[in-house]
Amino acid sequence: MSLRDRLNDIQQQPATTVNPRELRVEEDLAYQKLKSTIHSQLLERIDLAAMEKMPEDRLRIELKVLVEQLLAEQGTVLNQDERARLIQDIQNEVLGLGPLEPLLADPSISDILVNTCSTIYVERRGKIEPTEVRFTNNAHLMKIIDKIVSRVGRRVDESSPMVDARLPDGSRVNAIIPPLALDGPILSIRRFPADPLRMDDMLRLKSLTPEMADIIAGLVKAKVNMLISGGTGTGKTTLLNVMSGFIPASERIITIEDSAELQLQQPHVVRLETRPPNIEGKGEVTQRSLVRNSLRMRPDRIIVGEVRGAEALDMLQAMNTGHEGSLTTIHANSARDALTRLENMVGMAGMNLPPKAMRQQISSAISVVLQLVRYSDGKRRVSSLQEITGMEGDVITMQEIFSYEQTGIDKDGKVLGHFKASGIRPKFAQRLAAFGIVTKDEYFDPTRTYE
Repeated sequence: MSLRDRLNDIQQQPATTVNPRELRVEEDLAYQKLKSTIHSQLLERIDLAAMEKMPEDRLRIELKVLVEQLLAEQGTVLNQDERARLIQDIQNEVLGLGPLEPLLADPSISDILVNTCSTIYVERRGKIEPTEVRFTNNAHLMKIIDKIVSRVGRRVDESSPMVDARLPDGSRVNAIIPPLALDGPILSIRRFPADPLRMDDMLRLKSLTPEMADIIAGLVKAKVNMLISGGTGTGKTTLLNVMSGFIPASERIITIEDSAELQLQQPHVVRLETRPPNIEGKGEVTQRSLVRNSLRMRPDRIIVGEVRGAEALDMLQAMNTGHEGSLTTIHANSARDALTRLENMVGMAGMNLPPKAMRQQISSAISVVLQLVRYSDGKRRVSSLQEITGMEGDVITMQEIFSYEQTGIDKDGKVLGHFKASGIRPKFAQRLAAFGIVTKDEYFDPTRTYE
């Protein structure tokens, strides 16, 4: 009996009124049961060793033939659309990540948020929205999580219920399972485009102005140490990728990350990634260890994906000892907060430095802080570009060079505002000039604004 026939039987029951939503639930349950049965029978028939050696295109064809054979043997009647959907879902289960494959194939989706098997949200253009995609049950979701983390040599179980991993395309993955997640496994996927954004794309999206773009490009070329600050999902890693595109191809770059996300295009890049402890609690390799080790690898620049602990001290010392042009990101709501958080992280290193000494380290190591904000309409912008000018007493002094000023919200929810310069000519203009990079006076004209 086809799925449609089963639903017709339900509709023909005279004693009850069937809600359309209940029909969809019944149809989905029947489909999931059929798919699970076919998948189980398929695994009994295929040769897993031979499957691993077979090209993906050939394997998809073989799976299609096998599924059609199984349907014929069972006498299951499906219409053309149901049959095509079932074959595609089975192929995705065997070769990919099951129900997540259609979402991963959609380039407009930047985040996939799985809140247990029955609730999946996605983010498109900065807005979170629900989807109709479902897993059969939490055990099905756990199988997909295991498949993801095992690819990168990591594990997730009750003794280690949290894990960071990545997909082959570089997308970042975080999973947390019971007993820490009370309702069931939780999976979050932060996606990165196969073709990384460039500065032209950020200008087209109006994330910053042409003048700001020229200044940022010049700062990277002039080997100025910079800190990118912002909240979750504001585009820190994206901007870091864009900025890295201005690093000369002749330089040796070492990247250090918890989960590899950066997509640098230069030929001489060494990528390092942390390692969690094993099941005995041994073998952990931290970002701090990797930063220290990178100093012995003759880097021209060191890029730390995100500072979040004691490695901040080693990063600052590297910036202060000849590794100019280094870049990193930090979670903070403002440029001033970023420096405060950095100071707290330096304190985690256990060096017992007085506050003034820590602030002197920060002010001499970092020259520019870029603040990113995701606004209520989903758009991400460089809301502030600030220069660190030194110390006054015990306080790090900063001056804002460019900013974005929000003036309101229109009837469609779009944020209204404009970029503007503060009118201050930065001290780093002299360094840019030394590298042959011209900064025009009109760049810093406070009377000019950009929507």
